[in-house]
Amino acid sequence: MTHRVFIDGQAGTTGLELVSWLSGRDDVTLMHIDEPHRKNEDHRRERYAAADVVVLCLPDDAAARAAELHANVRFLDASTAHRTHPRWTYGLPELQPGQRKAIAASSRVSNPGCYPTGFILAVKPLIDAGVMAADLPLRVHAVSGYSGGGRAMISTYKNRRTPTMGFRPYALGLEHKHVPEMQAWSGTRTRPLFAPSVGHYYRGMLVQVGLFTSELAPGSTPETVAATLAARYSAEPFVHVHENADATLIDGFMSATERNCTNHLDLMVFGNAEQVMIVSRYDNLGKGAAGAAAQNLNLMLGLPETTGLERECIATPLDAMQGVK
Repeated sequence: MTHRVFIDGQAGTTGLELVSWLSGRDDVTLMHIDEPHRKNEDHRRERYAAADVVVLCLPDDAAARAAELHANVRFLDASTAHRTHPRWTYGLPELQPGQRKAIAASSRVSNPGCYPTGFILAVKPLIDAGVMAADLPLRVHAVSGYSGGGRAMISTYKNRRTPTMGFRPYALGLEHKHVPEMQAWSGTRTRPLFAPSVGHYYRGMLVQVGLFTSELAPGSTPETVAATLAARYSAEPFVHVHENADATLIDGFMSATERNCTNHLDLMVFGNAEQVMIVSRYDNLGKGAAGAAAQNLNLMLGLPETTGLERECIATPLDAMQGVK
């Protein structure tokens, strides 16, 4: 059986990347719309009606309008519009037991944000297990490749190769749009202090959560934190907790790009008797966006979850423009 999928907004970074993950599969038919008709409501309505699932790779306002206008369509929304909406299913299969079944049965699934994915997977098992109190204030530092900013940021970096573009913290007003999602699904009762940044490289992401052992349950060490995470994700196909975190370093440095072009996410726990650092590493366009969307699509279509995700993604036009995969 071939399933029909329409990606509304397939010319954007997430849309292009998702097309690369789905291309060549014989169990999915991608429904296209010619460029002159891309904003024609009649043409889009026809695609919506004929698709088994519509993936919204649109700005938040446009995604919200599309969902309101098409009540009988199954949607997977890649925007931020519905990630904390009570009537939408959060599309992070590894979130908790039963989440996969909820995604598979839902007609409204919201694909997770890139930064929240790494934060939630690092923190929620610790809160659930009582290793970390839900009201503990959390500090989160993260860096993403500039493809996370979409076409405008890609163009900026492509055309301005100067030292001033090397590493840029942003959202310093502490109001990043991913924070409500991070709090809602991690189980923390305290709004996390989130400090994101953009690196001068195309794709790849690190999310770091720093803790003091004195803040955690008595007897907690980096080893017990890692063991808690390892027990939670032992059966997961895409989340990997490294037993020896130091072995993931290259000359003492952590690479942000080792999981590029895959749907895999690494969790590493570093530290000493007094401090713990949890690091999530993944591709902001893979597990942080389009790879996660392909994973959710598989569940929504009743297909094996890993279908099409065992291989590396195929280079998209925007990737080719950067000279990277």
